[in-house]
Amino acid sequence: MQKVDVIIIGAGAAGLMCAATAGYRGKQVLVLDNAKKAGRKILISGGGKCNFTNLKVEPRHYLCQNPHFVKSALARYPSQQFIELIERHGVDYEERKHGQLFALNSAKDILDVLLTECDWAGVEIRLKTEINAIEKAETGFVLQTSSGTLHCDSLVVATGGLSMPKLGATPFGYQIAKQFGLNVLPTCAGLVPFTWHQTEKNLFEPLSGISMPVAVRSVSGAEFKEDMLLTHRGLSGPVMLQISSYWQPGEPIYINLLPELDVEQALNTLREQQPKLSLKNALSRLLVKRFVEAWLTHQKFQDCPLNQISHSEWGRLIQGLCCWPLVMNGTEGYRTAEVTLGGVDTNELSSKDMSAKKVPGLFFIGEVMDVTGWLGGFNFQWAWASAVACGTSESL
Repeated sequence: MQKVDVIIIGAGAAGLMCAATAGYRGKQVLVLDNAKKAGRKILISGGGKCNFTNLKVEPRHYLCQNPHFVKSALARYPSQQFIELIERHGVDYEERKHGQLFALNSAKDILDVLLTECDWAGVEIRLKTEINAIEKAETGFVLQTSSGTLHCDSLVVATGGLSMPKLGATPFGYQIAKQFGLNVLPTCAGLVPFTWHQTEKNLFEPLSGISMPVAVRSVSGAEFKEDMLLTHRGLSGPVMLQISSYWQPGEPIYINLLPELDVEQALNTLREQQPKLSLKNALSRLLVKRFVEAWLTHQKFQDCPLNQISHSEWGRLIQGLCCWPLVMNGTEGYRTAEVTLGGVDTNELSSKDMSAKKVPGLFFIGEVMDVTGWLGGFNFQWAWASAVACGTSESL
């Protein structure tokens, strides 16, 4: 039986970061993963460029049943510290809008930093390894694996969520939590595109590829302003991914198609200056013409001259452009979701070091717990921050 100080399950962002952190403290660390390669989700993130953090990280950028939970770890490992880490490794990066930071060359640069740090810290990474059983021992834990029986003093679960099953995502982390009596909150796909109902699909599918800046609000009041992308299946783009994390099935989303414009004033001016201009042509000055045609059909507006639109229809038009209520069929689910909402209940964990309050030596880090960041590098920053909080723990 092999004995080590710490076993980390999951060779992703959080797992590798935690391994290096603990390794540098002199801990003998073994990372286990059933995948053929470490950090597969890192490699495909950000279109292959990895949006590895954000310059402006605040607790409000996270969804969690306990909103105070993230404060301690984020404060102790701010984004600047991860930036300094990759700078020491000579990784070039660029800032995009909203403070998002991406690797300039490739996401592989970020993964290479983590793997190099693990190597320097003396960490062993064992891939293609199945874990068949985990038991609490008199001291620590015993794991039955495809590479033999292992014993550790501390066990860190860094298995991620359910998003992107093609990369090997499984519910294993939640199963471990339940095995040891921890509460696991219901999970669902987050940061995920929406799908059309058939009626809307017939109208809007031919517009696939059109992108436009909009503002979107959820029933709960969350609001984002970014680009919306029409696809064959539904609605995507940054703004739709963001609002999806706040959406419940059956609820409408409210879309402001012209968030930078005083719509009422603009249309009144057009009506005064060109009263015989058709509604379609008028709106085509403000929005993509093909979209206008489909939207007017969907909203059942007649294409008549502006001066022939009744007072009530004029009000309905302005309301529809500023607050278009749209009930989507659903989302594309875990297949394309960037994150998983829900997971291990943070009330079961210490916000200081991510340890399970009622199971000494057991820790959960990263996406497996009920912490979900906005789009824009926030989920990676949580991976780094929670990993460091765990890796520096005196009880690890």
